[in-house]
This record gives sequence, structure tokens and C-alpha cells, in this order.
Amino acid sequence: MSENNSISGRRLNQPISGNEIPRFAGITTMLRLPHVEDPKQLDVGFIGVPLDIGTANKSGTRYGPRQIRAESAMIRACNQATRAAPYESLAVGDLGDVATNPYSLERAVDGIEEHFSRILDADCIPLAMGGDHTLTLPILRAMAKKHGPVAVIHVDGHSDTSDTMFGERIAHGTMFRRAVEEKLVNPRQVIQIGLRGTGFGTDDFDWAREQGFWNVPAERCWHRSLDPLMMEVRKRFSNTPVYLTFDIDSLDPAFAPGTGAIEPGGLTTIQGIEIIRGMKGLNVVGCDLVEVLPYCDQAGNTAGVAANLLFEMLCVLPGVKYHQARDPSSFRSDLPVEWI
Repeated sequence: MSENNSISGRRLNQPISGNEIPRFAGITTMLRLPHVEDPKQLDVGFIGVPLDIGTANKSGTRYGPRQIRAESAMIRACNQATRAAPYESLAVGDLGDVATNPYSLERAVDGIEEHFSRILDADCIPLAMGGDHTLTLPILRAMAKKHGPVAVIHVDGHSDTSDTMFGERIAHGTMFRRAVEEKLVNPRQVIQIGLRGTGFGTDDFDWAREQGFWNVPAERCWHRSLDPLMMEVRKRFSNTPVYLTFDIDSLDPAFAPGTGAIEPGGLTTIQGIEIIRGMKGLNVVGCDLVEVLPYCDQAGNTAGVAANLLFEMLCVLPGVKYHQARDPSSFRSDLPVEWI
């Protein structure tokens, strides 16, 4: 079901309803949206990046995009909490996967950059599904070619600012050092949320701080809402292109066990949602969600959380239509309004 009413004049797409085709049936696409080959037809495109040759420990994140798509079948069209209705104003579809080279990380990275450059040239906002975190570097390279250095909201259990890993300069733990060196990001407009765990040394996070990164360790997030943090982020990152990269291992393994480098004491799913919803109003030019490892996720919880977080990212993009909330006082008068 489609119509030509998007803010860009592109054809709007609607997800297949569970009342039209059962959610366990049909071809698996992200959020049950149509598969679209040409990004020029879309305002927003979901892209799978099946990559795991940049990882240091457990491989298998190449299957992450496929599992995220499968678990996304339960997600409906509207956000009941925020009243966002993204499909009413943006043309959204599934652009399929990058054909990553499974034998050469360098060639895979080059191919990802080229692929995302084409998407950005079509004025389509990419929402990427990983895949290991190496993929963020080539996407930032493509972003910088279009937008210049971008502000970054990096949600992760790890800083990913190592100089090398086993002597290699490109891997899933080195991307942000390369991004600073290549001037893909503004270091004073990078926030890292959820950092924790053990390290090679006690100074592992110091290099990032010396560049101007704003580090928010997980311990500073314990037992508190992150709404106030995101209010400050909106002040600091206003009027600049913003990219979100969300490593699923930022969440505590109680919520997301299906990843390759679990660290206890992580963020809750509520806090993850608070971070994303707190980005509303920013000039978000792209997002990724990475490091979903299906073979460690037998129940599908991690991929299901990832799919829901990607939908939340869609809901905060510029141009999304929000419906007016009804006045709570119009509901049953014997209920306290603050709990309605």
C-alpha cells in the first residue's frame, strides 16, 4: 500500500499489516517494508552490512542483519509512546545488503564506503544494521564527503579508540581513532555513552578524552534516567549533522546476550530508548546498530531489541510526523492524570 504524499514527493510505503499477512509469513524485510533497489525512491533506507572479519573474538555478526529483519516482523507502524508516525511523511524501505567481501577487510571497508556514498548521493538517510563495528568507519567516510565532519553519539561498552589491534589499523576497536585522524568527526562533538569493563590499561579511555570526546561511563548512568543527559546533548549538538552509532553491547547482557564482547553493568533497554528519543529535534543524518550475534541469541531477544531500537531511530529522523496527544483529562475522571 503506497501513496505520493511524502515531504520529498516520493512514494510512501506502509509495512505489511499482521492482519493482511500473518507476521510469521511472507518475505523477510526490515519492518515488513518493501525491498527497494533504488535509493532515489526513498527518504530513508534500511541497509544490512553483513560483516564480521573485523571482530576480535566471536565471529557471526555477518548474520546479524538477517536476524534483525526476522525479529522486526512484530513491530507495528506507529510509536504509541511518542505518537510518531514515520510512514505518513517519509518514504521508507529496505535497500537490502551491502555485498561485503568476506575475504578482505580492506576491500569490504572500501565497498561499504562506496555503497553508502551512493545512498547519500540520492539524498536518502541510511539506517544500517550490522555486522561488526568496523562498518562505522567507512560510513563516516561517506558521511564526511557529503556533510563534512559530523557530530557523533556513540553508545557502546567500549571506546573503540585503540591505535591498532594485532598490528592492524582497521578493526572493530580502532574506528574512532581513524575517524579523528581522517577528520571525519569533530572530536569536541563526540559523546560516548555506556563505556565500562576491563581494559588493556587504566588509561584506555584517556586518548579519547584528550581529543575532546565527552565520555559518559556506564557507572554514571546506573540507577538514573538519561533524559537530562540528552537535554545537554541536544544543546551541544544543535545545528550540526549528527550520526548515531549504537553497539548492542552497550546494553547489559541481561537484556542483550547475543553479542561478542559482553560486559556486565551496562545500560538498560529503557536507557537505550531514552538516548534515541532524546535525539528528537537534532539533524540526524544517519544511524547504525551493530554487533548483533545470532548464535549467542537463541531466544532472539537481542535481535528483537535491536529491531525495536532501529524503529526508534526511524521515529526521530527529521521530517517524521507526530500526532497530537489527547488531553489526559478527557479520559476517565476517577484515574489520576499523571498515570494515564
